[in-house]
Amino acid sequence: MAACVWWRAVRRGAQSAAGLLGGRKVVRESPRRWLNLQEYQSKKLMQDSGVAVQRFFVADTAPEALEAARRLNAKEIVLKAQILAGGRGKGVFDSGLKGGVHLTTDPAVVGELAGKMLGYNLTTKQTPKDGVKVKTVMVAEALDISRETYFAILMDRACNGPVMVGSPQGGMDIEEVAARTPELIFKAADQIKKLYDLFLKVDATQVEVNPLGETPQGQVVCFDAKINFDDNAEFRQKAVFAMDDTAESDPIETEAAKYDLKYIGMDGNIACFVNGAGLAMATCDIIDLHGGKPANFLDLGGGVKENQVYAAFKLLTADPKVEAILVNIFGGIVNCAIIANGITKACRELELKVPLVVRLEGTNVHEAKRILSESGLPITAASDLDDAARKAVAAITKK
Repeated sequence: MAACVWWRAVRRGAQSAAGLLGGRKVVRESPRRWLNLQEYQSKKLMQDSGVAVQRFFVADTAPEALEAARRLNAKEIVLKAQILAGGRGKGVFDSGLKGGVHLTTDPAVVGELAGKMLGYNLTTKQTPKDGVKVKTVMVAEALDISRETYFAILMDRACNGPVMVGSPQGGMDIEEVAARTPELIFKAADQIKKLYDLFLKVDATQVEVNPLGETPQGQVVCFDAKINFDDNAEFRQKAVFAMDDTAESDPIETEAAKYDLKYIGMDGNIACFVNGAGLAMATCDIIDLHGGKPANFLDLGGGVKENQVYAAFKLLTADPKVEAILVNIFGGIVNCAIIANGITKACRELELKVPLVVRLEGTNVHEAKRILSESGLPITAASDLDDAARKAVAAITKK
């Protein structure tokens, strides 16, 4: 799991690190690669583990939403557009409808609102400027909340395991609750235990409930939740990962994941092809130092194969912004000769049209350099990272 957490930390720090040395803003935040479930999917997992959630149905059409509202037979209904971005309540649809979350007491209104949500793009502060198309809505029973709290379970590196985080809201402290309504303490404890069981069962790195609320009738309910998962547990969480919806993800990032490649898109024009997240960030920084702008960084990882190298080049050359490619490989686990063979194959079969600068160091590097030098391809060799960055920037300047 450490590698997964490290990569996520790298992604969060990429924007500041890539422009650190030159003070230039060269990164745009692209959608995250790791598993991110829709709200209704997280609630279904919780429901299956015995956690108390609102009654709900999912609909893909307006008539289905209307029928779901009637089946709920609730005093009040909440209709929520299902997208991964936050800020839905204040979002705007290109149908003209304002707000991706609506409350009503009339099932007929649910059908009308769903008709203005489904098939239309919802734009919020967290979506791309054109918004995200809504394909699904959740129709749920609306419950009054007399008191709400924040509760989360998350993996904490300092503690070498999960920690629980809680924040009480409102004017009533826990001692007063225990004295006046002790049964609520037991109800909350039961829900927390079930949330922890879920955390362990699905290999979560975080289960966040906001709010964990108490209704006027004394029910303790998880009203909204977000669950993050350990990507390294995919082999034993196949049912969970099968729910992954990549429709809102960067297509290049999604394609890269099929080949176990980690890709992050940026705003520049020099593609970076590396092995290791730290080396990727260093490569981006030194390109920036020499006046260039990274177009991405693509991390091969450890046990690389020739087909991954080929796939990486295919992804990089498909980006119209890319005007040069810098390959920076330090071969520890990676065999540089495999990289070299993959590079020559990709250059020939893809008919590479942009300048290519290659810096290789480490395992079997002499054989790798021989393969490249005897290939007859227009590959610029570099002696070290600084030399490689200078040559990549210069190649674009010449153009």
